[in-house]
Amino acid sequence: MEGIKKLTSKRLFMPLFCLAIMMVVAVIASPDFFKITVQNGVLYGRVIDVINRGSEVVILAVGMTIVVAASAGTDISVGALMAVVAAVTCAFVAGGQQSVNEYVNNPILGVLLGILVGILCGCFNGFLVAKMKIQPMVATLILFTAGRGIAQLLTNGQITYVRVESFKKLGSSLPGVPIPTSVFITIFVVVLTLFVLKKTALGMYVESVGINPTASRLVGLNSTLIIFGAYAFSGLCASIAGLINCSRIYSADANNIGLNLELDAILAVALGGNSLGGGKFSLIGSVIGAYTIQALTTTLYAVSVSADQIPVYKAIVVIIIVSLQSPELGKWIRSAKAKKAARAGKGGIA
Repeated sequence: MEGIKKLTSKRLFMPLFCLAIMMVVAVIASPDFFKITVQNGVLYGRVIDVINRGSEVVILAVGMTIVVAASAGTDISVGALMAVVAAVTCAFVAGGQQSVNEYVNNPILGVLLGILVGILCGCFNGFLVAKMKIQPMVATLILFTAGRGIAQLLTNGQITYVRVESFKKLGSSLPGVPIPTSVFITIFVVVLTLFVLKKTALGMYVESVGINPTASRLVGLNSTLIIFGAYAFSGLCASIAGLINCSRIYSADANNIGLNLELDAILAVALGGNSLGGGKFSLIGSVIGAYTIQALTTTLYAVSVSADQIPVYKAIVVIIIVSLQSPELGKWIRSAKAKKAARAGKGGIA
């Protein structure tokens, strides 16, 4: 009993438990969920689809975790930033044309330009939050609202297609490699972020600023710079996710790239057991939460739920999962058990 109590008290227990439940539901709904096949040298299957399609959500969740921890707020512009980065990259490599079968400009420069624009957008959000002291949701609402409009301007209101095989590799797989490229990119982002946060004092600085920015400033931490950097990093993560997404569909679709993914990223942070009030955080918890969200989405598609109805089912499941992780629910259950034990004790005495 003591071992079970110790296990359930672990920070990652609930995120892993919720993911396990989601996997069980997925198998019940789709018995071939874990079936993996090889076609043309590439792995296929629903579980592979979860890992592959969940890459963007995981990368966004990594940036969102740092933003939430440092500023006690969320960056709701990341989905729109993905569209902006995709538009910048595709418009550059296509030379402003609507559809190309070969590069007009250097693709590496296009990718670097897209990443730079994404980071600058993150810096803009960081400036508003850290320096201007604007509430994070309000500050990031600007690019959330204007981002897709900017992307439309860059692509002249059209979908820009880059029909070049090498452009598709980022969102598919490399020759002779059965695992999707996006999986390697996701692992790299997560591992590098964990390494920096664990092997330097940056992780502690982020938590300190998130818990109490005033006290952190009094002990010598530059809370403004740390919050600013958190949003810049979120912009970088949105850039990487946007590049994967536009490579996957070899185009810049300003209306659909990253659509509602900011909500999935925020939910991933919450499902990972992180407090949206800032402070201590678990990056691995957010990663688990992101894959839980993607597993749910993939399962709903597998049972033929229409795209319009998916948000309803997703909301119901998320409410249940978040409620299971609620400290108040835990207190209520412990209180109910204590009252039941007290009544049983009184009954025994009588």
